[in-house]
Amino acid sequence: MTNRRTFLKTIGAASVAAPFFARNLHAAQPSRVLRHASFGSAGMARSDIEALTSNPFVKLVAVADVDLSRAAKLKETFPDIRIYQDWRQLLDKEQGNIDSVNVSTPDHMHGPIAYSAMQLGKHCYCQKPLAHDLFETRALTKIAREKKLVTQMGIQIHSYKVYRQAVALVQSGAIGKVKEVHTWSSKKWGDLGAPPATNDPVPSELNWDLWLGTAATRPYVKGYFHPSNWRKRLDFGTGTFGDMGCHIFDPVFEALALTAPISLRAEGPAPDKWNWAINANIRYIFPGTKFTEGKTVPVTWYDGDARPPADIMALVKPAAGSEAPTAKSKSADARKAKADNDNQGSIIIGTAGVLHIPHVAAPKLFPVEKFKDYTMPQPEQGHHWTIWAEACINGGKPGADFDYSGPLTESVLLGSVAVRFPQTTLEWNSAKLQFGNEKAANQYLRRTYRKGWEIAGL
Repeated sequence: MTNRRTFLKTIGAASVAAPFFARNLHAAQPSRVLRHASFGSAGMARSDIEALTSNPFVKLVAVADVDLSRAAKLKETFPDIRIYQDWRQLLDKEQGNIDSVNVSTPDHMHGPIAYSAMQLGKHCYCQKPLAHDLFETRALTKIAREKKLVTQMGIQIHSYKVYRQAVALVQSGAIGKVKEVHTWSSKKWGDLGAPPATNDPVPSELNWDLWLGTAATRPYVKGYFHPSNWRKRLDFGTGTFGDMGCHIFDPVFEALALTAPISLRAEGPAPDKWNWAINANIRYIFPGTKFTEGKTVPVTWYDGDARPPADIMALVKPAAGSEAPTAKSKSADARKAKADNDNQGSIIIGTAGVLHIPHVAAPKLFPVEKFKDYTMPQPEQGHHWTIWAEACINGGKPGADFDYSGPLTESVLLGSVAVRFPQTTLEWNSAKLQFGNEKAANQYLRRTYRKGWEIAGL
């Protein structure tokens, strides 16, 4: 295992040369090869790897995964990759051999890994949410800008035609000025109650200490954390909101050109000491923009079994025999998506109509009769990973870079703080990164890392 002091010293020395590295890469390498490393090898990490390496100019050089059984499966497809179990060792040994990374681990390690890689001048593709807490998110946004790195958050539908259509419809004024928004996900990443009082044997392929990373030490419980139920746990995941909020808020955030909210209030259940709850109901108040009706605009989130009020849902249910105008999409994700009103998506209510944005499906305009002859915008379909990879070599600014996805993630993660204070309006000061009226909430903006896992700057 890499000595922490050596690793941090290496990070500090290498960061001095990072601006020169970034300028060289922006000028395009003659070989057009992007030497790439992945943190994570299965699940979403495997999807990211396959999407990135579908570009012939992207070469996967190295992978770090705390579970070597998962990495072994990846090596069957990429036999030349070098495998590490400790992500710090990968950065220490491979920093001269890689140009870019993707961070596709559990949420609690996004910030430490991405920040460390960017300190070394590596371009970064990071899965959503950008980090586990707001302080980390702000730090990632800042270092990406300072080092002029090419970044992208893994909200791939941002580049899809269907989400681009939704943005275009709002910004073209199809539904007039926006009065309010309701957005939801039916997922249930919550699980109240104490962890099982067991201490199961750790699989031989898994380094449990590395999996815990910055989090406090605790016993291994089979199936409770690894490989996927970590999303339910306070110390590792960010609940349904963190999992899906960055996706579903995305077209709303972009379409309305939203910035940081002024305040927010949660009405649903609170988490306990260990786990996130479900059935959240969080009402944000954002400053108004040129696309909204008033000086402020409310955006309300619901998850689990919670849904917008019946009268709001009724706005996007066409009468029998009629069908809402929709834009056709040929994407595989769109074909597979459940586009019904009760699954996942958003309702944007304007002064001249209503827009329904099903998650990963074509947007629909209401009332049907008014928009039956409406000509839908036809933006191009984009490949989220290719957009980023090409920008790493040729320069450019991907649509979901950290300048955009950082503030988006901050807004989402504010909801994860609000649910801890039910029936309390939290007043948010984005410039100071703090709550003005509820000081107790500020403790949830930044974590204390486990001793020996501190990262300079975080």
